[in-house]
Amino acid sequence: MPFRDLTDIQLDALKEVSNIGMGHAATALSQMIGQRVNLRVPRVSVTEISTVPEHLGGAETLMVGVTLQILGDARGSIMLLFPQESAHRLLGCLLQREERTLVMNELNVSALKEVGNILASAYLSAIGNLLHKTLIPSVPLLSYDMAGAVVDYVLIDLSQTGNLALMVETDFSGDAGCSNQIKGHFFLMPDPQTLEIFLRVVAGEP
Repeated sequence: MPFRDLTDIQLDALKEVSNIGMGHAATALSQMIGQRVNLRVPRVSVTEISTVPEHLGGAETLMVGVTLQILGDARGSIMLLFPQESAHRLLGCLLQREERTLVMNELNVSALKEVGNILASAYLSAIGNLLHKTLIPSVPLLSYDMAGAVVDYVLIDLSQTGNLALMVETDFSGDAGCSNQIKGHFFLMPDPQTLEIFLRVVAGEP
């Protein structure tokens, strides 16, 4: 079955797995910053990577992107995208301080990379448990650019494996320092062999 032809039942199953992964990530983030953080997955869909900027407000929308490679028993890529305003609010939550503008200094870059690492690790752990495979994220890379440029960078990496991805929309909420106006988009881009195994498991096939 092609990735783009997932049924509603399969997408619901993927949403459930995603919520489990994000639940683990929320616990890790809460421990990291010392206050409650909730992560919710309102929507899971399949999209072409080249159309991602359209979902995010256009190719010229400023985004913070964190990308990681999937290592271990499977291969692929993960991309986490935050609109500029959401990245700014998230840093205020993480570092418990207010900054007038989003500045990509060493501390802020390190904090956002750590968020990407936590989310990717938790999500891959949930997927790995489903597939009975060990999935490990690589060291995260961060970019701060227009959505079109961030996505183009990822597409170069995916030129050998296709350009479809599972888009996991993620809402952040929590205590006073963590506004529910923080929104992120989490993209899972497995290689063809990993994708085939993944879809078989989600479909309940042997």
